[in-house]
Amino acid sequence: MAGSKLVLEGRVSITSFILGFAFMIIPLIVSLGSHIEWVFDYLTGIRGKIAIALYIAVANGFLLLIYKGPLYQVAVRACFLGFTFGCGLLISFGQTTWTHFGWYMSSLSFFHYSEYLVTAIINPRSLSLDSFLLNHSVEYTVAAVSSWVEFTVEKLLIPDLKQLRWLSFVGLLMVLFGEGLRKSAMLTAGSNFNHIVQNEKAQSHVLVTSGVYSCCRHPSYVGWFCWSVGTQVMLCNPVCVLAYALASWRFFRDRIEEEEISLIHFFGDEYVEYKRKVRSGLPFIQGIRVGS
Repeated sequence: MAGSKLVLEGRVSITSFILGFAFMIIPLIVSLGSHIEWVFDYLTGIRGKIAIALYIAVANGFLLLIYKGPLYQVAVRACFLGFTFGCGLLISFGQTTWTHFGWYMSSLSFFHYSEYLVTAIINPRSLSLDSFLLNHSVEYTVAAVSSWVEFTVEKLLIPDLKQLRWLSFVGLLMVLFGEGLRKSAMLTAGSNFNHIVQNEKAQSHVLVTSGVYSCCRHPSYVGWFCWSVGTQVMLCNPVCVLAYALASWRFFRDRIEEEEISLIHFFGDEYVEYKRKVRSGLPFIQGIRVGS
């Protein structure tokens, strides 16, 4: 753990995430004493859309007023993710055919926000706007948009496909497991964790083999893989389930080989022995081959 005090950027992100989420807290509270369908209908109507637009404008103005430069960039991203998380929860509680998409919205926004927050906790020296992983890669963006397009098209053409609640629930469990495993891996690794594969060993860098790392060598990748595929199972997207599984598997196969070259260079026989005893965690991925 990097330290007991959360860095300024981390505190700003928490405040801004709550600010974005706050707009949805009010209708969620109101729904406790009435039907949430009424709240959902209001927010999706003209007046609701105007209220949302006004809130976003006021929230953005508030952030511009109190934060400058890089801190504003952190704040506006965290606020957006908090707002999306709240929207997802509201849709999830509504008795509509979009319930599972609400689960997806909350899962996606929380994943990206928690990547930043946990990085701020464990390794603030590596913290940057990239820690949100919102601009992970062009391929990642294309994959996300493709899943939205598939969900919408299939919902219009094959609506019954999107009402397999048991399948969506399986996807939700996969998402929760993957998210939990990845964040556990990050917290266990502490300052040794970095979103970018390191080519030079830092003085504080040690080989972590305890906790979830005693079960598999790359628990953060296993978690991300499970979370990624789970989002598409949740949406009942058959095409993207297969595409995400294949694309993620290929990405992590190459990533693990690249990372293990550095780890063997850093730790030598210590890592080779650890590699021999503990599996990678992903199916049919052995990692870099080393001579016997």
